Amino acid sequence: MTDARPQGIRYLLVGGWNTVFAYCLFAAMQIVLGSQINYLILLAIATVFAILNAFVCYRRFVFKVRGHFFRDLGRFSLVYVGGFVANLALLPLLVEVVGLPVLVAQAILVAGTVTTSFFAHRSFSFRRPGAGPAG
Repeated sequence: MTDARPQGIRYLLVGGWNTVFAYCLFAAMQIVLGSQINYLILLAIATVFAILNAFVCYRRFVFKVRGHFFRDLGRFSLVYVGGFVANLALLPLLVEVVGLPVLVAQAILVAGTVTTSFFAHRSFSFRRPGAGPAG
């Protein structure tokens, strides 16, 4: 059995990068385009770019897998779709019902997905048959 600590640390570092990347992209689009385009549409656009950025970084630097590129991308995307659907449901709740500013609400939601997505990616997205969790 491999020690998951280094992998967890790499995940947090790469995840931190991806979180900053995705949040800054969303924030920039919200600031520049928010008066013309609904924030949920901007969230969808930012999420597509965040998924691609995260996939490349997690695959190369965290789980260090090769082969099965499109299968991994499909599985990885499924994990992200689950988080995205939750985000689509919860962001309007936090903004419209609770009254939080859009960027604060999104920061709270981003923080809530880190641990869940690590285990989902390790045991599903990048898992190799017979090898246990990826990494």
